[in-house]
Amino acid sequence: MRFARSDRHILHVDLNCCYAQVECQAHPELRDKPVVVAGKEELRHGIVMAKNLLAKSFGIKTADTLADARRKCPHLVVLPPHYDLYKRASRETRRIYYDYTSQVEPFGIDEAWLDVTGSLRCLSMSAEDIAYEISERTKAELGLMTSVGLSWNKVFAKFGSDHKKPDAVTIIDRDNFKQIVWEAPVRKLLYVGAATERKLRSSGILTIGQLACAGDYYLKHRFGKIGFMLRDFARGDDMTEVKELDLCKADVDRVVKSYGNGTTFPRDITDDQTAHAVVCMLAESVSQRMREDGMRAKTIVVGIRSGIDLGMVVRQATLPVPTDITCEIADAAWQLMCAHHRFCWETPARGLHVCVTNLVPVSEDIQLVLFDPLPKRSALAKLDRAVDELRRRFGNKCVVWGRQMTDADAFALDAKAENTVHPIGLLHR
Repeated sequence: MRFARSDRHILHVDLNCCYAQVECQAHPELRDKPVVVAGKEELRHGIVMAKNLLAKSFGIKTADTLADARRKCPHLVVLPPHYDLYKRASRETRRIYYDYTSQVEPFGIDEAWLDVTGSLRCLSMSAEDIAYEISERTKAELGLMTSVGLSWNKVFAKFGSDHKKPDAVTIIDRDNFKQIVWEAPVRKLLYVGAATERKLRSSGILTIGQLACAGDYYLKHRFGKIGFMLRDFARGDDMTEVKELDLCKADVDRVVKSYGNGTTFPRDITDDQTAHAVVCMLAESVSQRMREDGMRAKTIVVGIRSGIDLGMVVRQATLPVPTDITCEIADAAWQLMCAHHRFCWETPARGLHVCVTNLVPVSEDIQLVLFDPLPKRSALAKLDRAVDELRRRFGNKCVVWGRQMTDADAFALDAKAENTVHPIGLLHR
């Protein structure tokens, strides 16, 4: 193993088939059966979220529909997700990581980068020894298998953990990266998705090594700044730091740039009444979370997913003044949707999304206009705070909008309780 004197020693640890592995640990009788974790089919969330190794051997892939998965494996065992179990497993693995370094940066619930550069001397261990010891400890103490990548940068460490699965340690150093990384398909590089891969392949760039040698003119005119970043990734020139973990939060500090909630409705939305009820429910969750964090938003973003081709239409509008008031956000989102979509049988909506961005803290003064379109904003704000307190004490369903009660499916949804904070991306830290 050869690293330059100035190189960092960075690990990327990935819990193999995390959701499925944790479920099989909780249900030992299922360990010898093909198991997938998926959403509820009756709510049209029947997509494979995770699969165990036996299910994978049947060709089942993440994001397969359950209908496709069952065609591949008729005796498939389908389990609903239990996020509390996965979060607990995530916390326990991170406690192990913290024994080796304070620089532990989560990348989703089942992955994390560790910078052990400063720990080698005090632990009298090599980075390779630490990688193997972490792998063995997670098996012995938690019963969970991991894949670990070790390299001098975060991107190659992530590539290493994906390179061999399950229960493996892959070292990518200055001597072997051209054989391991550069010969791999370009899609294997972090942040090269399907669309970027198509663009690269259309220019004859098929491998990561070819991307590493791409010229400035091509990258600038084909991709802009992102092209130079991807070439740096391919060359191993990623210098982003591994941030320190706050164990009280079990996550890295992050700057929140938006709040959003979306839902795939149990049936296609073909009328204004149902659509309005769903928009109010989503806007209410978004505004409540903003108030909890002491933020207001200047921009409303809405998304409408077609029930015909599943395409997504996204529109946004800027508000006269930043707000965290539920009815203002709901009304603005509804007006924006109505301006760009007609809810009817000819144009059904499969799902709706409401998001706010362009955030400012509540401590920042608001410049009001002389003829305020909503002169009762103070009263509305007090009403929201009173409702928030009731919901904190008695649950989110103790007080609901009258519009939601006109539709049983909309009334059954609880966007705030079911909200998932997605992992923060490497590019948005």
